[in-house]
Amino acid sequence: MTTPEIIHQIHELILEDRGISAKSIAQQLGISRDRVRSIIHEYLDMLKLAAKWIPKCLNEDQKRQWCKSSEQVLEFFRRDQNCFLSRLVTMDETWLYQYDSETKRNQWNGGTAAHPAPNYSVQKFVGKVLASIFLGSRQHPPH
Repeated sequence: MTTPEIIHQIHELILEDRGISAKSIAQQLGISRDRVRSIIHEYLDMLKLAAKWIPKCLNEDQKRQWCKSSEQVLEFFRRDQNCFLSRLVTMDETWLYQYDSETKRNQWNGGTAAHPAPNYSVQKFVGKVLASIFLGSRQHPPH
């Protein structure tokens, strides 16, 4: 039988050690591995990825954190409504790709001896960088 207590105990064990196995949880709580897996997937809405339990959607702990953060933002708004919007900052991310700018030398692959057709290689991809761009108000008061 699945009780709120068992669900809470499993959730706490996972939060303490994200790498914990369903077998270990089952042994500690004295329930079957299948029951543990069912609770993790159905009630806690988590899956195991790279040997760690992660939420598929917001779990109860994350929902509480979102509520707490939202209450803090609302409190900031209530304290100083005039300044609140001027303090907001937005952010976006994009991947910037790097390429090797060297090209092959001309080859004699067509054209005439007097006017050969150049044959340049496609630039090779050498890496990428994540760029984070932050935008805020110019009226942002100094701290």
